[in-house]
Amino acid sequence: MSETKKFKTESKRLLDLMTNSIYTNREIFLRELISNASDAIDKYHYLSLNDENLEKRDNYEIRIDVDKDKRTICISDNGIGMTHDEIVNNLGTIAKSGSLEFLNSMSEEDLKNSNIDVIGQFGVGFYSSFMVAKKVVVETRSPFENQGYRFTSEGTETYKIEEIQKDQIGSSVTLFLKDNVNEEDFNAYLEQYKIESLVKKYSDYIRYPIKMKVKKEIGEKDEKKEVEEDEILNSMIPLWKKNKSEVTTEQLNEFYQSKFNDFEPPLMSLFINTEGIFTYQALVFIPAHAPYDLYSDKYQKGLQLYSKGVFIKDKCDELVPDYLRFIKGLVDSSDLSLNISREILQQNSQLKKIASNIEKKILAELEKMKNEDFEKYSKFFEIYGINFKYGIYDNFGEKKDALKDLVLYHSIKEDKFITLKQYKEAMKEKQEFIYYATGKSKTSIKAMPQMDMMKKFDYDVLIFSDDIDEFAIQILNDYDGIKFKSIASENLDLLDQEEDKKLDELKENKKSLIDKIKEILKDQVDDVVFSKRLVDSPVCLVSGEGLSLEMEKVLNNLPNSSDVKAKRILEINPNHELFKAIETVFEKDEKELDDYASVLYNQALLIEGMPLKDPLDFSNKICKLMIKAAK
Repeated sequence: MSETKKFKTESKRLLDLMTNSIYTNREIFLRELISNASDAIDKYHYLSLNDENLEKRDNYEIRIDVDKDKRTICISDNGIGMTHDEIVNNLGTIAKSGSLEFLNSMSEEDLKNSNIDVIGQFGVGFYSSFMVAKKVVVETRSPFENQGYRFTSEGTETYKIEEIQKDQIGSSVTLFLKDNVNEEDFNAYLEQYKIESLVKKYSDYIRYPIKMKVKKEIGEKDEKKEVEEDEILNSMIPLWKKNKSEVTTEQLNEFYQSKFNDFEPPLMSLFINTEGIFTYQALVFIPAHAPYDLYSDKYQKGLQLYSKGVFIKDKCDELVPDYLRFIKGLVDSSDLSLNISREILQQNSQLKKIASNIEKKILAELEKMKNEDFEKYSKFFEIYGINFKYGIYDNFGEKKDALKDLVLYHSIKEDKFITLKQYKEAMKEKQEFIYYATGKSKTSIKAMPQMDMMKKFDYDVLIFSDDIDEFAIQILNDYDGIKFKSIASENLDLLDQEEDKKLDELKENKKSLIDKIKEILKDQVDDVVFSKRLVDSPVCLVSGEGLSLEMEKVLNNLPNSSDVKAKRILEINPNHELFKAIETVFEKDEKELDDYASVLYNQALLIEGMPLKDPLDFSNKICKLMIKAAK
């Protein structure tokens, strides 16, 4: 008996849409058909537990057979098969899901006890076949009918069902590949290596063995011959599906190195198994070295995403905040709401909750590492710490409270990293601020004139060597109520009342000289003052509130930046011999003060590592003053 039917309510246009638009990646056809085969076996296994008329099996398998001459690929299983009505309902109606109906028919208790993990709940997976096939033939038999059936369709408005003799329970789906057109090489799917790679990529963790006859050479040298042997293409049991207690560090390291092609074991591994509103498993790794392109525009962050062991997406960036962009790993959840092509998510809130949970667990593990193995944590921070500083600054400090105790700094007095907590605990009795200085090295910062007063009071100073440091610290603002202060900021205020009073008196007495220097440098600086911080150095340049001199350098080095400027204040040490020499010059002939003031300002620029506007003019004035001094 043979019958030709029309697809229920669907047209050729809809079928074209399903196969050419919804699925954007042709190669996933194999994933969909294998997933359907796995579902069919799951159904048979569940029903056999409660139906004594069904044969109990322990030889479940999925087979892939390729015929290069006929240009066919056949995916078969020994699962539940389909009755005539199920063929009409499930294959004859696009987007009709027999798997979903089967799940809905089960009680919650049955679902929990049966360990059923049905994948194909969308009803359109079968139709992905038409992305690569010009004709599809399904041969199937259900244990509830004595008759087998053949379903044939070319992906048009109709399909044909005919009775066949089929002894085994189960289904086979045979794809007759499309002809090669232009750049579309459908023959590639007939190659053994291609099938193996697709199974490994998408279906490696299907719980049943996926078998295929593969060609192998046996024998020695001249006596070698080629034979075909059955080979299991998939791993079946994912490492993350095992009990955490059963998985060793060595197994995690081996998995990571194999999965992510790394020659080194990871610096940290995290095994997550969460049950609740959202159930998921995750393996997260921190590589022992940063990817070479970690900070390039081409780098893609993200964890691999699986649903019920089936590969969905390679780089799911929604699972990883930017400051953790370096982590690698995967997430597998049975609770994700996928769209019909299993390519994107319909409810992004699910991912956000999983991502938030993973983020918290990573930070907790890093906190544990910091407390129990500071040397190892210091190594981690040396490699990836700058990301945490960006994390503090990002989104107006949204993550600052979570990250502030995980950030490490070098300091003037310490030879190793310290935390902000350690700095606070070591503060001097009358110290009011957490002091920091910006520079490329400890040596260069120690030589800064702004360090004079820090040395006098024996205060430690945090070393800011990354461009992001000052931006992050402004967002952080304080640590446990203690404000941060740059040693190059305008209001350092470390003098006692008596010293302050003397400086105020001196400022009044020398007002005409300071005003004259200020007039000469009016186009270069915003103010000229006597310094409250200099002890041994003659001069320094500091910034006013807000934008610092270091921030000015960073911002002006950005692409397409405008010419931003910090408020520049020239501070002069009134107790230095250089100032006394300038006083003498001013008293003799104030017209000669121009060259001295210019040299003084340029000297301050050089100390700050800032460019001179006119190096030749600076050099000429130095020569002029040296010649004059020698006469």
